[in-house]
Amino acid sequence: MLRKILTYGTVAGLLVGIPLSAITVTMHGHSQQYGMLIGYTTMLIALSTVFVAIKRHRDVELGGVIGFWQALRLGLGISVVAGIFYVAAWEITVAATGLDFASTYAAAVIAEKKAAGVSGAALAKVVADMDAFKVQYANPLYRWPMTFAEIFPVGVLVSLVSAGLLRNSRFLPLRRA
Repeated sequence: MLRKILTYGTVAGLLVGIPLSAITVTMHGHSQQYGMLIGYTTMLIALSTVFVAIKRHRDVELGGVIGFWQALRLGLGISVVAGIFYVAAWEITVAATGLDFASTYAAAVIAEKKAAGVSGAALAKVVADMDAFKVQYANPLYRWPMTFAEIFPVGVLVSLVSAGLLRNSRFLPLRRA
């Protein structure tokens, strides 16, 4: 099962990591209004490999029957590997482009608060919080888990749904020729 986790996790990681890099490079310095929508849609597409892996494991190796917990373990393993690729893709992209994500994000949050009419002490607190965020984000031990936490919950959700559906041997049964 480890080989299957590494294989499908690598595929999912590449399917999410390459578009992440491409989108980051092409949208660098431009409006990112749809960035989250594109990013999470890409994650769902890439993590569809979890469903494929569980179904294939159920049908080919286990004769058409898999338990929920075994399916969930397989899905979570694939999600962890995909998450590691996602973090690596982000780090490589940021290093290659010189992107200062923390400053860009902080500036956007401050501008959004100003546009909403926040001023005085409340705005000063937002600025102080964003300054603290920039310092924290510069630390890889903060940034890596934070980046991993963007994709892993999606992987957990896909794993739960896939395990729940595929534990039923009548759901998309293997068709023998």
